[in-house]
Amino acid sequence: MTLPDIPQTVDAWLRVEPDGTVTVFTGKVEVGQNIRTALTQVVAEELRLPVSRVNLVMADTARVPFDMGTFGSQSTPRMVPQLRRAAATAREALLDMAANRWEASRDDLRVDDGAITHPETGESFGYAELAGGRPLRVPIPEEAALTPADEWRLIGTSVPKVEARALVTGAHRYASDVARPGMLHGKVLRPAGFGARLASVDASAAEAIPDVTVVRDGDFVGVAAPDTSTAAWALAAVRAQWEVPEQPSSRDLWDYFKTHPADPGGAPPPGGLVEPVVVGAPDEALAGAEHTAAATYTIAYIAHAPLEPRAAVAEWTDGKLTVWTGTQRPFGVKQQLVELFDLPEADVRVIVPDTGSGYGGKHQGDAAVEAARLARATGRPVKVSWTREEEMTWAYFRPAALMELRGGASADGTLVAWEQQTWNAGASALRTPYRVANERAVFHATRSPLRQGAYRALASTANIFARESHMDELAHLVGLDPLAFRLRNLADDRLRAVLEAAAERFGWGELQPAPGRGIGCACGVEKGGYVATCAEVLAEPTASGGVANLRVVRVVEAFECGAVVNPDHLRATIEGAIVQGLGGALWEAIDFADGRVLNPRFSQYRVPRFADVPPIEVVLLDRRDLPSAGAGETPITGIAPAIANALFHATGLRRRSMPLLGASARPR
Repeated sequence: MTLPDIPQTVDAWLRVEPDGTVTVFTGKVEVGQNIRTALTQVVAEELRLPVSRVNLVMADTARVPFDMGTFGSQSTPRMVPQLRRAAATAREALLDMAANRWEASRDDLRVDDGAITHPETGESFGYAELAGGRPLRVPIPEEAALTPADEWRLIGTSVPKVEARALVTGAHRYASDVARPGMLHGKVLRPAGFGARLASVDASAAEAIPDVTVVRDGDFVGVAAPDTSTAAWALAAVRAQWEVPEQPSSRDLWDYFKTHPADPGGAPPPGGLVEPVVVGAPDEALAGAEHTAAATYTIAYIAHAPLEPRAAVAEWTDGKLTVWTGTQRPFGVKQQLVELFDLPEADVRVIVPDTGSGYGGKHQGDAAVEAARLARATGRPVKVSWTREEEMTWAYFRPAALMELRGGASADGTLVAWEQQTWNAGASALRTPYRVANERAVFHATRSPLRQGAYRALASTANIFARESHMDELAHLVGLDPLAFRLRNLADDRLRAVLEAAAERFGWGELQPAPGRGIGCACGVEKGGYVATCAEVLAEPTASGGVANLRVVRVVEAFECGAVVNPDHLRATIEGAIVQGLGGALWEAIDFADGRVLNPRFSQYRVPRFADVPPIEVVLLDRRDLPSAGAGETPITGIAPAIANALFHATGLRRRSMPLLGASARPR
């Protein structure tokens, strides 16, 4: 697929409507991260408009410019400058129009509240009058006349969430709420295990049910019916025989990774392939270090567990396909459908309603493809809504990881050598941000027994958990306070700033010792964001070497991602990341054996509950001198190592496996 060029004229990105409002177009999607408000806010800033007069059209492939997708914390760093440049160019073009009408100098005119005013005469032209219903086909210069930071009126303020009332009252509509006239409901036959092949199928009983259509296409078997109950009844009537290959279980995973490298030429791991990094002479430096530590860390596969499982509605009209679905990559799903059904690109349209969370788990068009197959066979619109068990079994998972670390420090606490090797998860945040002359960082791509893919922060959660835990182990060996040890070995001023800010707000060093109470810290850099987390826990060691009554009682997190667009919403993003991170840190793990997930529902899969959430304080470092980076992912990375380090401080037990309270988490 050849990626289309990104249009660089104003009319591709915004339109002045006859009523004076402005419609803005973006391929980004709203999956709960509140990018709708941020993008509306920056356009309103550059056009000198109230936020209420800017309307955002998102993720409709027939209406918006091409976009790679909503992932990698790229919506803010990529789309904010793009829309700011388009809006600033539109403002300047409208200013030129007004100056020409009045035969006046631009410098004598004032732009405010969607109008351009001539102060001497008091005359005013609204944007709609100037545009006259015509598209603004004006080239967007690379160096557009952006509003400088010291003149911002909206950017950097806590503009309320766009459509907040509809969200709170339940009036807001999501992908799973879409309905079409004459729509049928579809269900799909799922395999008996991962990698299973359909040996035989008998659908006669299902076909005998009135108003049911059964569709068979290779290993794909689905049913469509007038309502979900009938569709479920029909699917249950299908008799299928499957051949399931022998597969490893959760218990075999770490040995499996070591003995099953990725197939040459296979799909790249999440985050892509990377070459090993060797700086200096790590082996020699480790051998000569006064203090050395070596340890193995693991993290389990976990589910994305979005509030809204996958859903799609597909409709064929005159050979053309329209799909409404929740996905982070509308143009990617469109391409899937184009290739599957051998259609011209102009004959496929993907529309993404706001979606009930994604966390990297909705890159693919699974439900869209299923709905489109059933709709083509029935000749009617078909809706496919995955159940929670389908979502927890057949969606892809956050990759599990095995990490082996070695670190060496001198007697005064200077880091002299560092080695980290990671299997399977990926290379995000693999390299240490600490100052060290001798380093080895290696990522090993492996085969995965489960379907795996992107998850919030990719592999940086795994790699930062291992690194920050190991830094704590070294600090303990050297006899230094963990915060002091980190600060001694930091050269990055931005990382130092968040670590010091978090520690100051937390009151690091002021906590009075008490049995079973501990504090821990962690920090890291990922996707242009700088994060530091401090946690306080209460816990008790058990006679068998386990942990009882672990409770996180306080969290402070400092974050810096350049210029802050909306402080309140950034705090909410960080708080949400911390709460989500609690699940992966303490409980979440996919249990599997013989090609089957054994805990595919919330009654068996522990996610954070309201009672689990501690008081959270967020410290924002607003760097208006720097471009805005994304914030959706990096804040999740610090909570697990901070808790693990606090647990060690409280009990003397070092947990090196996530989840810390899972069956696989044994102190070593």
